[in-house]
Amino acid sequence: MLTRSGQMPGAGGRTLWSRTALALLGGASWAAGWAGCVWAASPPAASPIPVDVPALSALPQVDGELADWGDSGWTDVEIKPAKENDADNVTGVLKVRIKAGVAGERFFFAARWPDPEASTLYRPWKLSGTQYKRSKLRDDMFIVRFDMGGTYDECMLSRNDYRVDLWQWSAGRTNPAGLAEDFMHVISATPQENAAEYEHPEGGMVYIRKIRDAGKPIYDNLDAPAQPNGETLPGIQMLKDPSGSLADVTARGVWKDGHWHLELSRKLNTGHGDDVNLTALREIRGAIAVFNKGFAEHKSVSGTLLFRFPSR
Repeated sequence: MLTRSGQMPGAGGRTLWSRTALALLGGASWAAGWAGCVWAASPPAASPIPVDVPALSALPQVDGELADWGDSGWTDVEIKPAKENDADNVTGVLKVRIKAGVAGERFFFAARWPDPEASTLYRPWKLSGTQYKRSKLRDDMFIVRFDMGGTYDECMLSRNDYRVDLWQWSAGRTNPAGLAEDFMHVISATPQENAAEYEHPEGGMVYIRKIRDAGKPIYDNLDAPAQPNGETLPGIQMLKDPSGSLADVTARGVWKDGHWHLELSRKLNTGHGDDVNLTALREIRGAIAVFNKGFAEHKSVSGTLLFRFPSR
C-alpha cells in the first residue's frame, strides 16, 4: 500500500491547502500528490455552482472549435491553486468558461481557459552526455469529475466514502488520439488495496485509489534509447486502436489566441460499470481542474459544480 501519512500541513511554515482543494490527481505519479485540505481553519464549502445542461438543437462537432456552441449559456468558473504557496503551480487563479449539453444519446462539454502557450510534451528524453534522462516537462491537462455515489465531498481528504468518474484530457498524451482517459477515484475511510493512505487531521486514515477504466490504453511510456539519436526524443508513443471503457470519452483541444479550447463527449450511458450513468439524471455534482504543465497537486481547481439536466 502506498502511504502518505504524517502531520497535516498547517501553520509553522508548513504548506496550507484550501478547503475546496480537490485532489484531482493526474498522471502515473498520482499517489505522490498530497490529497489534503485545511479543515479547522477554513470556512464551510460554498454552495455548488449551477451548470445547466440543456438539450442541444444540433450535435456539436468534437473538434476543439467552439463556434457551434454560440455566445450564450456559458458559465464562468473560478479555479484556484489546490495548494497555497505552491511554486510549481503556474496555473494560478483564473476563470474557465464552460458549457454543457445533451444531444441524442450523448453528453457534451466545452471549456475555454487562458494559457500563454500550448505544452504538448510529456517527459521527453533529453541527451545528457552520452545518456538520456527523463525531462521534467509535462503536458497541459484538464480534468472533469462526476459524483458516482456515496457522500460526495469536494475535498478528497474526507471521512466520507464516495466514488467519482474522472475524465482526464492531456495535450500530449490523449489529444492526438481524439480522446480523454477515463478513471475512477475511490475515497474511503476503509483500507483499500493499492490505495494511497493519508492521515485525517481529526484522526483516522483516508484511503484514495485511482483506478484506470478497463480497456486498451491510449499511449505507453517509452524506454530510454540505448544509443544517442538526437538531443530530445519522445517520452511516450501513441498506441493503435485504444478501446473499452478507458477510451469512451471523445475529446479534442485546440490552442489558439492564448487559450485552450476543449470539447469532450460521452454516451449518457456507456453500459460500463466503471462509468457514471447520466441517463435520466436531474442533477449531478462534479468539479474541474486545470494543470498548466503540472501534475499531482500542482493544479488549480474549482469548487463543486452542480450539473442540472433537462427533463427527459
